[in-house]
Amino acid sequence: MTAQVQLVEPHAERVRPTLLDRLRGRDPAFAPWLFLAPFLVLFAVFGVYPIIFSLFMSLHDWDPVRGLGSARFVGLDNYWFVLSDEWFHQSLISTAWLAIASGIPQHLVAIPLACFIDSRLRRTRDLLAALYFLPYVTSTVAIAIMFTALLSRDFGMVNLLLEAVARIPLLGSLLPAGPIDWLNDPDRIRPAVSMVVFWRFVGFNTLLYLAALQGIPRELYEAARLDGASAWQRFWYVTLPMLRPVAFFAVTLSIIGGMQLFEEPFVLSGGRGGPDQAVMTTAIYLYRSAFEFSDFGAASAMSWVLVLLMAVLSALVTKWLGNRGER
Repeated sequence: MTAQVQLVEPHAERVRPTLLDRLRGRDPAFAPWLFLAPFLVLFAVFGVYPIIFSLFMSLHDWDPVRGLGSARFVGLDNYWFVLSDEWFHQSLISTAWLAIASGIPQHLVAIPLACFIDSRLRRTRDLLAALYFLPYVTSTVAIAIMFTALLSRDFGMVNLLLEAVARIPLLGSLLPAGPIDWLNDPDRIRPAVSMVVFWRFVGFNTLLYLAALQGIPRELYEAARLDGASAWQRFWYVTLPMLRPVAFFAVTLSIIGGMQLFEEPFVLSGGRGGPDQAVMTTAIYLYRSAFEFSDFGAASAMSWVLVLLMAVLSALVTKWLGNRGER
């Protein structure tokens, strides 16, 4: 009687991939990190490192001419200097003025404009959305240079247009007699810069609200119409409540963008903040402190104070809109 022997192949031991295999993408667990590596490296070099270095510099007094080894620890002295600096206070006032004067009209115009496009101009909605988005994707410096020419005192198109309007008998008495010096008058340059910022971002906000309007169920409007609601009531009780999440997002972006205003006032004022520092925003003062006055410690502290202010304002907006949403 012959015994039958069953041969069982031994289980193959799992071979751990080598570093070379991982770099070649042969390890499924490591492959995603390999694709993310370029972004992570760039983010670490240009994102994480500058943040850590600016925090380090805000606690030190550093002369860039003498090298990093000359950095001297001063604790919170840079922060106390910034908080007691009159120029910093003036820059906050200028920043707040420009942010409010350009930010609030953006949303007051963008919401009705988006509603009008969504309800009346649906066939050309995509074309209008692309046209309104163009100023946002165009170079900020190019836009500022263009408006510098348009707002020129002697040859600007704006003054030429106002001069033509002033010849109309009924409107001539409402306009100044001579050309307006938009960029060299402290009372004029702030509205001029606010107008440029408004023109650049109103299309972006219109696009945000237009996208949100397309997501509102049409059944809500039909139900409101059957209940006898007027167009204004449908807008007030249906459209605005449904736009609240997008409005929160858009207002938060406006606050952050307003606190970081730099290119438009910098170019329109020739990099000096305008007459009487009327449009010297905090970002411009930060830039001048670092690269004109070589005070990198104060500039770094200023940047962190600005971050804290943006966080506080964003939290207040979140609380305000959240309370309104609960009601």
